[in-house]
Amino acid sequence: MKNSKKLLRLTVFAILVALGVVISPILRVEGMCPMAHFINIICSVLLGPWCSLLCALTIGIIRMSLMGIPPIALTGAIFGAFLSGVFYRISKGNLLVAVLGEVFGTGIIGAVLSYPVMTMFWGKEGISWVFYIPSFVCGTLIGGSIAFAFLKKLSNSGMLKKFQTALASRVYDDRTGLVGNTLAIASGGVICFTVIGVLKNMFSLSSAIWTYVSYILLVGFLLGAVTCFVLKKAGNKNA
Repeated sequence: MKNSKKLLRLTVFAILVALGVVISPILRVEGMCPMAHFINIICSVLLGPWCSLLCALTIGIIRMSLMGIPPIALTGAIFGAFLSGVFYRISKGNLLVAVLGEVFGTGIIGAVLSYPVMTMFWGKEGISWVFYIPSFVCGTLIGGSIAFAFLKKLSNSGMLKKFQTALASRVYDDRTGLVGNTLAIASGGVICFTVIGVLKNMFSLSSAIWTYVSYILLVGFLLGAVTCFVLKKAGNKNA
């Protein structure tokens, strides 16, 4: 039984590595790789911080070797991967805190450390210590929100506990409360706003309509988050 669980963990680890390499080019620009952060958080919740760190390290090395990605493939992944798992365990299973671990680890620590790595080992000029923070934070918010929605769905269906049990990982009840769910809805607006901005730059979309659409979606999600919070709060009081 113990050996079968080890084999299952190794299999899931290999699948996550392969998936991370395959989907990492989606929405990728230099300094922003949302789907890598998605994989980091999934691995952190399912396998723990050390496996998540090793997964991010393996994916980064493969991407650098086969795709010519600069060293930010490592600095922009390994710190968030580890802290996501650590924060998840410290919070006793709060999915939102796992996402925040990824945002802090990658968006702040990884972004700052990317500066000396890119200047000394990659020869990049004209950047500062805070150069990568905006793109790293945006990338983690996009990937983190997708991971949160995915894991929340698994948790609500009871499948997350089953996966964690089968993988011999620590099993927690989802501790994400009303505030966490509200922030998750609001982050949908940030995702839409960021994605449209990226697409505008990638495809040189100069029409003002795209700007209007991005702001409409941002405001719409924010209003939806506030409405959900108020209605849920009122419902809890009446219950």
